[in-house]
Amino acid sequence: MSTTSDARLSAHGRTPAQPEPRHETPAQGVPYIARWSGEQDPSVRVVARGGQWIGITYADRRAFDRDPGGVLWTRTTSRPGKGQPQYGKVHSLRQRLCMERLLCQICGGPADRTPDGTLWLIDAHARDLLPMAEITTHPPVCLPCAHRSVRACPHLRPEWVALRVKSAVPYGVNGILYQPGHRAPVKVTAAEVPFHSARIPWVLASQLIMRISDFTVVNLTGHAQ
Repeated sequence: MSTTSDARLSAHGRTPAQPEPRHETPAQGVPYIARWSGEQDPSVRVVARGGQWIGITYADRRAFDRDPGGVLWTRTTSRPGKGQPQYGKVHSLRQRLCMERLLCQICGGPADRTPDGTLWLIDAHARDLLPMAEITTHPPVCLPCAHRSVRACPHLRPEWVALRVKSAVPYGVNGILYQPGHRAPVKVTAAEVPFHSARIPWVLASQLIMRISDFTVVNLTGHAQ
């Protein structure tokens, strides 16, 4: 069973120097990837890298700012449990960790895996899925958290589908795109940028996008539909 691409994770995974978030949900009912009000993005100046044509970087560059593929990531403090949960916001590093290690986005433990694949919940109807592959910023889930999520999560209540996914590889990032060619970089828009795009040096990434394929639509009792 192929659930990840080792080559892609090597190119776009975490660096050893990057801070390791704690594997715990500090408050019952708060998703592992949710941000807390005590977790703020520090004020960091974005500047042009190597002149105005190469890309963006931070003025005070640090080893863990980029993944091994060279993508620049948002700096966010990791203080789960500090302040109030912010359910509508995603913690960048914890989301990325869940994607790379196939951890449950709700509890932070291992996602449910069987010979049929890793369990994913998608906020869509089965008829809307592309026949070959989908891309998503939502990490996988474990089975107990999946059952709780479809009952409690407003994001999933209108429509959702459960998938058993045999192939999940990093596809790109969501983040803030900067205008190329400026010595003082200018924000353009929030964007979804594939890793193969020429715009990738100009994006400040905040979420990892996975491409899932070779999947089967199932119900949460484990049977194919």
